[in-house]
Amino acid sequence: MGLKKRIYFSCLTVLVMVLVACGTNDDGEKAGTDSSDQEVTVEQTFKVVEQQELPSADPSLATDVIAARVLTATYEGLYRLDQDSQPIAAGAMEVVEPSEDGLTYRFDLRKEATWSNGDPVTADDYVFSWQRTVDPETASEYASIFSPLKNAEAITAGEKDKKELGVTAVSEYELEIVLEKPVPYFNFLLAFKQYFPQNRKIVEKFGKEFATSSEKAVYNGPFVLADFDGPGTDMDWAYVKNEHYWDQQNVKLDRIDVTVVKESSTALNLYQSGELEDVILTGELAQQMANDPELVIEKLASSFYLEMNQREENSVFRNANLRKALSYSIDRLAMSRDILGDGSVPARGLIPSDMSVNPTSGKDFADENGDFLTLDAKKAQAYWEVAKKELGIDRLELDILSSDNDSSKKVVEYLQGAIEENLEGVKVTVSPVPFTVRLDRSNKGEFDLVLGGWSADYADPITFIELFRTEDSYNRGKFSNENYDKEALESATVNVLKPEARWDNLLAAEKVLMEEMGVIPLYQKAEAHLRTAKIKEIAIHPAGAHYDYRWAYKVAE
Repeated sequence: MGLKKRIYFSCLTVLVMVLVACGTNDDGEKAGTDSSDQEVTVEQTFKVVEQQELPSADPSLATDVIAARVLTATYEGLYRLDQDSQPIAAGAMEVVEPSEDGLTYRFDLRKEATWSNGDPVTADDYVFSWQRTVDPETASEYASIFSPLKNAEAITAGEKDKKELGVTAVSEYELEIVLEKPVPYFNFLLAFKQYFPQNRKIVEKFGKEFATSSEKAVYNGPFVLADFDGPGTDMDWAYVKNEHYWDQQNVKLDRIDVTVVKESSTALNLYQSGELEDVILTGELAQQMANDPELVIEKLASSFYLEMNQREENSVFRNANLRKALSYSIDRLAMSRDILGDGSVPARGLIPSDMSVNPTSGKDFADENGDFLTLDAKKAQAYWEVAKKELGIDRLELDILSSDNDSSKKVVEYLQGAIEENLEGVKVTVSPVPFTVRLDRSNKGEFDLVLGGWSADYADPITFIELFRTEDSYNRGKFSNENYDKEALESATVNVLKPEARWDNLLAAEKVLMEEMGVIPLYQKAEAHLRTAKIKEIAIHPAGAHYDYRWAYKVAE
């Protein structure tokens, strides 16, 4: 399990006061507590699993949920999401209100905040970081996350200099942000990983080697990254308490060890032997452990789907009838219940349920827009017959690219059987590869179909809708539809401050996508965790980084 780097020091044993009821610290934040009034000595270490290697630890380049967890543990932005997933002051002294027109934000930074090398965290660190991410030379896939800022889109298009981005260091500890247009969810962006600061001196010192190992970066979060030897290859790393963190006295965990385990059976064995304390189970193993008191099901604001390569003009996937035939051939209920078995539920559309609600009626987005996705073998075959005539083919060979973790392999194997069974003349192969390889091939368009997914950056439908705009970098299959683009654009511009009209734009955009079946949603992801009952106060976020250990601590058995 990669124990080669796991060294426990006696200094990791700390005295934890365990109280009857929750208390608060000086900032009014909830402090960790348990039901005992005994004073106990507990080693504050925690051992967890990840299912894939870390592709990048660079805040400007990271794109995936694993990196989001790593960066949330080791960095901190102006805001941080609390245990109720609401933005609270972190690098900023307080949560601020924008100017009357909604365009200007002015922040006073914490003067006590420092980097793990002792450097102060200053306004210039934010300016440098954000300019670096939007700079076309950085080639950040997440540069579009800064589109609300003044001039951001023109900068990423190469039309303006990065220094014209709408962020200014007014003084060493004062930061001003100017937006191109008001954004209703901007406070959530300020807690997101691309909005974290970066230490200019360290980034420039290491250049292209920045963040390629834990020693080639510095950190301003509650933990520092340790024992990380390289993106895409390292199978274990750690988060170690940051003694330079401004609120380090309220960070209880001393060390969190992370091990990459791709097979559920291996993870379960390591959990039962005590070598891991938080693992993810899928399929039969998740079902077998359903009655275990330490099994926790966490439903996420996360959709998994098939993208089809529509990049070339002669691509068969530009045929809407073929796309619909593929979708109708899939039994999403059986996939979620029998193959995944971890609490994941069938997708009803692109937007996951229990994430966002109508600003007037309070109705869930997924409920309001309805079910677009069903199994119908007869319709699948009928659409396939029409597609064959339109394409002038009798047979078709397809390959599905996926990551090589346990659940992804099982899903694509199921899809292989379902499509071949319901679409006569279609032959399907599957290509499970390491996560970093899957990302690279997806970005280059080297696939027929690819099993991918998206976890909400923040709790708003636009975080999914913007993915499939014609020019979006995450639109890896290159689906393109003018009406879709129009609705997405209007939601972010002319109707951005008109909640009802904006909501209607988002509903309409999803409807266009599903009527065209530009992407094939499969399931809304949940995770089945076996997690020791000794760990308390992990902040679980359905959107953004799923876990935050900033308030977590351990108690005695």
